Parts: sequence; C-alpha cells; structure tokens
Amino acid sequence: MLKSMTGFGTASIALDTVEYTVEIKTVNHRYLKVSQRLPDALSALEPVLEKQLRKQIERGSVNVSVRMKTLGAQGGYRVNEAVLSNYLDQLKILETEANPMFRVNLGSLMQLPGVCEPPALEQLAKETQQDMLTAYGKALQDVVEMRTREGETVVADLLGRADEIETILTDIAGRVDDVVQLYHDKTKARVEQLLEKKIEIDPEALAREVAMFAERSDIAEEVSRLTAHLGEFRTICQSNKPAGRKLDFMSQEMLREANTI
Repeated sequence: MLKSMTGFGTASIALDTVEYTVEIKTVNHRYLKVSQRLPDALSALEPVLEKQLRKQIERGSVNVSVRMKTLGAQGGYRVNEAVLSNYLDQLKILETEANPMFRVNLGSLMQLPGVCEPPALEQLAKETQQDMLTAYGKALQDVVEMRTREGETVVADLLGRADEIETILTDIAGRVDDVVQLYHDKTKARVEQLLEKKIEIDPEALAREVAMFAERSDIAEEVSRLTAHLGEFRTICQSNKPAGRKLDFMSQEMLREANTI
C-alpha cells in the first residue's frame, strides 16, 4: 500500500544519568532528503541513524532532532582541583608581596580558564548509546505508522475517484450510437429544410456525411485505453513502492484519452 510523505514521531527515554528525546518529522519531497541535529557527543552516530532511517523511508524531506539532557551529578561541571590550586599558589604570592589585605573572590576563581570542566558527555553518550538508539527506533516507527495511515486514506480516495471515472466512462460508451443517430436526425432535418427551398440534395452525399461523423465519433479505442489506464492506476495504488511519479504519469495519460473522447 502506498504511504504518505507526511509523518511525525517522537520518543523519550530517561535513565539515571541522562534523558534522550528524539523527534522525527517528514514532509513532501521529490527524493529522500535527510537533515539531522544531534549533540556533539552523539555526532559519530549520524551515519548509523541515517542508515536505519533509509531502511524505513524512501522518499520525503526528513528532519531528525535528538536532545540529550544530563541528570544528577553527571550533569554538573567539575572543579579541576589541580588547576585551582595552581591559581591559588600564584595569588598567595601576590597577597604577600603586594597587598596583605588582598582577598580572593571564589566566584571569580570559578570563571578562570580550566577551573570548571564540563561533564564528560562523550563517555556518557557512549555508555548510553543503545538506549538512545532504542528511543530513535520508537520515534521512527511512529513516523512510519503515521505515513502508512495517511497513505491508506489517500489510496481509498484515489480508488474511489477511479471508480467514478469508470462509471462515467461506461455511460459515455453506451451513448456513442445515440450521438450518431442524433447527428443523423439533425442533418436530415436541415436537409428537409433545404428541400423545402427547392435546393437539390444528393442522398449519397448525406450518407457520406453521416458516415464520416460516425467514424469521427468512434471512441472505442479511447475507451479501451482509458479502461486499461484505470486498471494500471489501481495496480500502482496497491504497490508497496514509492509511486507518486507513476501516478502522475498515468493521470496525464488518462486525461489525454478523456480530452480526446
């Protein structure tokens, strides 16, 4: 069954040390275009995530967002005691030699380069990588399910329209003989009017005229082609492969036959 290119999926997973939130959005696009936003600590996983995505999604513009939030002690900055001690040793010299009343502000010390170190997110990300992939898989599955549901709705609409076209086509095909007869009657009426005015009309010429019109009115070939196109259209709708361009082509061919009719 065809799938829509519109989809949204989200999933979160919270551990003792970190929480991951994954969001995946897909919209219409001629080809598959993937854009991923990951924390720096997870950047090495971009190829892995895209490979997993391409197994599930073949067309559409896809935006992936992964957020990583550290929890508990793992999320705090760490004080580098060696660096802080080095700064203090240098400040003691200044206090002794320059100003005995000199006082050190702890807040200012914390802002000095190297004193506060960010949490080791790379190691944390590596330890919880599988959990993040689990959340990613759930979000991706949500997207696929939504695209499938929307695809089923669209296909039902397309098949319903194909049925309507076929009903109208059958009705038109049944009227072809009536059209020829109607043209014959109207032409004969005009001839009779001319005869009343003493204008000579060749009966054979009238017969040829009606025959030519009947030939021009023969839409058997167009009806046959349009019927075949409708069958192919339905087959494409039941396909599991991307078929937007095929449906577009078949719609153009169906319109061509309808215009000829």
